[in-house]
Amino acid sequence: MYMRIAKRGAVALGLAAAAVFGPMGGAATADAAEAVSVRLKWLPQAQFAGFYVAKAKGFYEAEGLDMTINPGGPNLNAEALVASGADTFGLGSGTEAVLHARAKGLPLICIGMSQQKTPFAFVARETSGIKTIEDFKGKKVATWFTGPQYTLYSVLAAAKIKQSELTIIPQPVSMAPFVAGEFDVATVTFYNELNTLKEQGITDLTVFTPDDYGVTTQQDSFITSEKIATEKPELVQGFLNATLKGWKYAFEHKAEAIDIVMAAAEGLERKHQEAMLDEIERLMVAGRAADEGLGALDMASIEKVQSDLVGFGALKEPVDLKAAFDESFWDKVPAADKML
Repeated sequence: MYMRIAKRGAVALGLAAAAVFGPMGGAATADAAEAVSVRLKWLPQAQFAGFYVAKAKGFYEAEGLDMTINPGGPNLNAEALVASGADTFGLGSGTEAVLHARAKGLPLICIGMSQQKTPFAFVARETSGIKTIEDFKGKKVATWFTGPQYTLYSVLAAAKIKQSELTIIPQPVSMAPFVAGEFDVATVTFYNELNTLKEQGITDLTVFTPDDYGVTTQQDSFITSEKIATEKPELVQGFLNATLKGWKYAFEHKAEAIDIVMAAAEGLERKHQEAMLDEIERLMVAGRAADEGLGALDMASIEKVQSDLVGFGALKEPVDLKAAFDESFWDKVPAADKML
């Protein structure tokens, strides 16, 4: 819910796929392809460009997949829909969401991570006098309680600040209350809300980046169910191959990628989408992905996030990380399809 809302016009998900050939050299036809779906975490925008590009360029079809891209929304949860079998694949909310889903007994498997660096940050107006994390004490700090709150808790813990030393409140989707001074610190994503503030001419901001405090949480997880991964591993492999290839193509052909995203929904602002795609690239081409390829899982980061969640009491006990995160599919993605 912490992403910019596009106008909810007709969502054109059936983008025309280019003519392609199957992986074995024969033409891939709709009859031969297996019908599958992927559930995104929000409405169409450049944050999901790789999926739309993979469909439009025929990458899914080449893997034998007849792909339907289903948008997310405020009342749609990708983890629950994938676990129930309503969707074959999903783009989940990230490390924390996967851990919580597994703790609840949902049979999900994460097969890769999109964003390698923490996409969240905390901002304060320069007039607030907040210059350091320590200055959060006694202030009103807003965050989304959909996962980013744990990033905030981890940053506070790293700075040895007790949560009780500040007032933490739920943050609305709109940045208007922050602009109006209703709270002192807001949570933003680098690819959306921070750009939105800048577009409104609000540049007198002090930005606190979690990674600077040793807090890195991978976000936007590629997920499927245990059932699909076990019974149809070739389907999972094809999905990851095509999706990462779609992201690679999007970053190497940005103007075309934005054209494809803009065709997926009404009301999108091109300049904002271009800025979003640039920032998504920075977040995705980082860490392990910078050297080994898009979509990599950083198990050291995931282990630390779990340790923090257990420490906060957000998880009663650790989950089996080997069961929750499967690197085997990512390992088999051709280097040519995931390396920039």
